Amino acid sequence: MAAPDRDTAPDSNSVPPTTPAQDTAPVARWHRHSGGAVLLDGFHALKHAVRFGAEVEAAVTADRAAALALADELAPDVREALATLLAEVPYETYASLVPRPHPTAVAALAVRPSRAGNLARLAQTPRTAPVVVLDQPRNLGNAGAVIRLAAGFGATGVVTTGTLDPWHPTVVRGGAGLHFATAVERLSVDELPVGPVFALDPEGQDIRALKLPDGALLAFGSERSGLSPELRARADHLVALPMRPQVSSYNLATSVAMTLYHWSATGGAPA
Repeated sequence: MAAPDRDTAPDSNSVPPTTPAQDTAPVARWHRHSGGAVLLDGFHALKHAVRFGAEVEAAVTADRAAALALADELAPDVREALATLLAEVPYETYASLVPRPHPTAVAALAVRPSRAGNLARLAQTPRTAPVVVLDQPRNLGNAGAVIRLAAGFGATGVVTTGTLDPWHPTVVRGGAGLHFATAVERLSVDELPVGPVFALDPEGQDIRALKLPDGALLAFGSERSGLSPELRARADHLVALPMRPQVSSYNLATSVAMTLYHWSATGGAPA
């Protein structure tokens, strides 16, 4: 069988019609759970959520055969779980359930991990990997990219301060469902977990001269305004990334990637 096209949503005319019974049950289940659930937008978000133990309440696709072929190719470890979860609905029905259709035409709803459980993971000491702190981030996509990075490096968690909801559907989409692979919460600066705070700042010490401890909190300000006064006051160390003169800043996700790589290359490592 040819691999499904990852860049093009299924043509609704090519999707076999379903009977009302086939269509109504998954849609009713979706609406029953849609209130406070996490939207998993696309095949990869669902794959990662299942892989890391998410409780999936409803999952739909406009092309079940294509989704399972993708699982055979890219995620055989969760193929059987996806086969059990995924219900096929007409493309128009799928598209009506999501803010914008994903090229894989897959969507699901999952239970958000408990705040108490996440706080316990963040507070546990000694830690074997840092906590990433995004200080008053603004861009939803950047926050999602950071969570994806943090999960890849095995970070203990990602904490945001300020008004951005790190479980917003756009953030979850940017994180490809990897919120379920790490602890993700929004806290005030006063509520941050214990541990030395290494805050990224252009006036800080060159990161290449430092070894970042596993129990560190790695704090990053917004690209526009940098660290907030509250976070700067909480910082134990100011740290700078190498940067060519006259270059004003790095993208937030790039800064996090460089910092986590430095941590991993000087002693820490993904599990």
